Amino acid sequence: MEQARALPERFNFARHILDTNRGRAAKLAYIDDASQMTYGEMDERVRRCAAGLLALGLRPEERVMLVMLDTVDMPVAFLGALFAGVVPVPVNTLLPASDFAYMLAHSDARAVIASAALCPAVTQAITESGRAPQLVPQLIVSGQAQSLPPGARGFASLLDNAPLAIDANANTHGDQFAFWLYSSGSTGRPKGTVHSHANLYWTSALYGQPVLGVREDDLVFSAAKLFFAYGLGNALTFPLCAGATVVLMAERPTPAAVFERLVKHRPTVFCGVPTLFVAMLAADKLPTREQTALRICASAGEALPREVGEKFSAHFGADILDGLGSTEMLHIFLSNHAGDVRYGATGKPVAGYELELRNEDGSPVLTGEVGDLYIKGPSAALLYWNNRDKSRTTFLGEWVKSGDKYVLDGEGYYTYAGRSDDMLKVSGQYVSPIEVEAALIAHPGVLESAVIGRLDETGLTKTVAYVVLRAGQQGDEAMRENLKGFVKTRLAPHKYPREIHFVDELPKTATGKIQRFKLRALEG
Repeated sequence: MEQARALPERFNFARHILDTNRGRAAKLAYIDDASQMTYGEMDERVRRCAAGLLALGLRPEERVMLVMLDTVDMPVAFLGALFAGVVPVPVNTLLPASDFAYMLAHSDARAVIASAALCPAVTQAITESGRAPQLVPQLIVSGQAQSLPPGARGFASLLDNAPLAIDANANTHGDQFAFWLYSSGSTGRPKGTVHSHANLYWTSALYGQPVLGVREDDLVFSAAKLFFAYGLGNALTFPLCAGATVVLMAERPTPAAVFERLVKHRPTVFCGVPTLFVAMLAADKLPTREQTALRICASAGEALPREVGEKFSAHFGADILDGLGSTEMLHIFLSNHAGDVRYGATGKPVAGYELELRNEDGSPVLTGEVGDLYIKGPSAALLYWNNRDKSRTTFLGEWVKSGDKYVLDGEGYYTYAGRSDDMLKVSGQYVSPIEVEAALIAHPGVLESAVIGRLDETGLTKTVAYVVLRAGQQGDEAMRENLKGFVKTRLAPHKYPREIHFVDELPKTATGKIQRFKLRALEG
């Protein structure tokens, strides 16, 4: 297990991973649904991927968008791009083609690596992105495809036909732009969050090994996907820095799918989100403690309800380390710790990070008072791409404003008190009320809508919509289901409103702004 250390000025995270695991060539690095890959095979594929991307004409710091399911090709593509000095941009595979099109245009990606199953949406996005013919990105298809789209090439052939790159452009600066992750914004437009090579190292050195405690003999399984900041750390950064083995799952993380991997592969480290832990505990075929081999678990994305953590720990004999991270900080900076787990609280700061709670004028709040959370630490993102205004309000010198509100008690534990804006966290992912409202209003039967969050009986956030229908429309159950289905066709699956209430009018200010706080008051 490596220890946190001062990094040299020239640092490339992919080369760091390959060098760290040079003596583990025969050991399994990844196991996916259909194949497996040793550390030695990963080393060769990463180098060939780097050489292949450069052979396509990509230059340092140009972007390659990754629309990839969790298979062994995903870490190869991500690390291969880093090794080449090219900037990988992993994106949520559940998004509609319109969102892919926006990200393609915003990132100016010169290539797209996409899983075969996702090619229809990606090819549609390439068409919708409005790129000039000479700037249309090269499409590279991962996995088995019945036929490749015109002009596309296979990921396997990219690797097979590339030389074994010894160095490529891996002599990068530690602060150099390394990769992007898209973070949702209050306007509904995702923000391109730019991270450096060194940031990946620091999340492992400060959290992955000293807090989560990933070891070389661990088998790690993350239900959160690699395209999330949380999943990227869980299933790539932390295990590869420790020389552990990772189980990948391409399908969506339903309780049944997770149970299958927990029993079949018997991972020792499992990383999930609160909504999944709730669903697992409520499922009929919950595995017994004896069927699994869990040593430690992690949770992030939203606050883990106390009773969920206690019930899970009692059943499996493994604690869940609930924590808070963000795309802007790359991973968890506030967490419960092994031997010091307080369910219902998010824990204490991870060593190496500083936290402050401030009021609206920027002054520190008193113990026990709610304040806006600010973080200082070495894994902070550099900026939001082409979004100077938002960068200025989030990245404040050495500090990052999280957008979360917290309370600090006299014993040093932080407890979540909500979001600082109207953004909602549903199933561990941010949801913009404005975006959902816009989707609802696009329905021909809807006049107005307002969306808020409500805590259910488990303490998790559910999306609730208040809808004013047009004259002649019936606010019945059929319309309610019709609207849910309509939103699902326009937005990612987790964004549709779980509850819809029909009202005659929405509360508004004199200037016509919807007063969501009045709707929240109705929810109790």
